[in-house]
Amino acid sequence: MTSDTTHREQAPLSEATLARFAREVAKYPPAGKQSAVMACLAIVQQDDGYISELREREIADYLGMAPIAVHEVTTFYNMYNQRPVGAFKLNVCTNLPCQLRDGAVALAHLEKKLGIQMGETTPDGMFTLQQSECLGACADSPVMLVNDRTMCSFMSNEKLDQLIDGLRNSAKGAK
Repeated sequence: MTSDTTHREQAPLSEATLARFAREVAKYPPAGKQSAVMACLAIVQQDDGYISELREREIADYLGMAPIAVHEVTTFYNMYNQRPVGAFKLNVCTNLPCQLRDGAVALAHLEKKLGIQMGETTPDGMFTLQQSECLGACADSPVMLVNDRTMCSFMSNEKLDQLIDGLRNSAKGAK
């Protein structure tokens, strides 16, 4: 685990967040409250944008788990951000089927277009580029996932350019 000293100080979990945790925990028998760990992580990420070590410890305390058990869940799944990310998180599949169908080309194109390397965030904080293991759409490769929610298939360089430009314009329009 990395130190949280590089990130902003975080206040303790709010009463509203704890109430949301309680609603998730209530879905399980009392002995199985640890089953709500993924839901609690998702709640924290919605609130904070990422999951810090502090939040992992708070979730562990709340659910009666060892902090390392929560950290193992956080680090196993791509959907959990372990550090602040851009407004648009772009996960490009780099698994073998996508690599055989231009996945590496798509990743290289995005790195050049955004001026960052995989794992980095653009200076304006708009885009974070990540690689992803199988997204389950091998026949549609190359594929990518935007903000852990929107699957984009058959991503040629032209379609990637359209996507990036569209996301930039949507962010400008939201301001």
